[in-house]
Amino acid sequence: MAPRQKSDRVTIKTVAEDAGVSVSAVSKVLRDAYGVSGPLRERVRASMEKLGYRPHAAARGMRGQTYTLGVHLPDIHNPFFTDIMAGMNSALERTQYQTLVGISQSNITTQQALLDAMIDRQMDGIIFIGPRLSSEMLDELAERIPLVVIAHHTDSAAYDTVNNDDVLGGTLAVQHLFQAGYRNIAMISLSLPMREDAGVTIRRELGYRQAMDDAGLRRFTKVVIAEQTAREVQAAARHLLRSRGAPEAIFCWTDFIALEVLSVAKELGMSVPGDLAVVGYDNTSYCDLAQNALTSIDQSGQVLGLQSARLLIERIKGRTTAEHFVVTPRLVARNSSQPVAR
Repeated sequence: MAPRQKSDRVTIKTVAEDAGVSVSAVSKVLRDAYGVSGPLRERVRASMEKLGYRPHAAARGMRGQTYTLGVHLPDIHNPFFTDIMAGMNSALERTQYQTLVGISQSNITTQQALLDAMIDRQMDGIIFIGPRLSSEMLDELAERIPLVVIAHHTDSAAYDTVNNDDVLGGTLAVQHLFQAGYRNIAMISLSLPMREDAGVTIRRELGYRQAMDDAGLRRFTKVVIAEQTAREVQAAARHLLRSRGAPEAIFCWTDFIALEVLSVAKELGMSVPGDLAVVGYDNTSYCDLAQNALTSIDQSGQVLGLQSARLLIERIKGRTTAEHFVVTPRLVARNSSQPVAR
């Protein structure tokens, strides 16, 4: 065979000739079809790698699969999403699937546009993280494409969900602070256009309120709502910490918010935990930094990502019965909530 010129496009036929197999055999490897032997698969993939073969996405879509998965992120500021993506990559590393990420900045209109674009590009399925769409809208989306949703509690039969037990997480935060001697415990939660029971922040609020009631602290219960931007959170934290009857401790619905609260406390000359205790949620890598030493609820982000990828591939391959995977959270205590002398 004559040397291939750099301008020549590598096709399935080129790969077949190099590997010494039929075109149909290469096609079966590309489709991950049943019955392909291990040695044949390895020989074809070795030729693909040597020749720099890249399947044509549009052509693969016409044959039924593009082996691309859409991943929707609400924003890129929350470090917890890095953990989720790491789990997805771990689940997909030995498959043909690749992820393409879209970011909506938590805007409903942008979310819908991104989802439509993923469907138009014939992606095989979507992993939707932190939706601001209603449960009904998600049901409609699942009728169009295989769907797995992270951070949305529902018993929908149309799609799969992956969550942690958010009610328990909120409960663990309050119980920990109560046992450490704190009584006036507030919560900073997320402002949402639709505050339906399926939302994780609502579930964490429920756990917070129930635990406050169980501890006899209902008179101290206070939930402050803020958008997930540094400016909004800082303004809410300043107002809360300067108000009459300011809290001794604050439970934040995510680490991203808790880190902003730590910053405001320092700005106001407060010591943590001397003047204020802070507990976050997600147990991201920033919690371990000495200047933060942030107590947080660990919901195993990598496990959530891994399970979401597993469930989506099962959906793509034909499973129709919905699965709702739930992780049990745990509290990781650090200096930000240590007991202080009273």
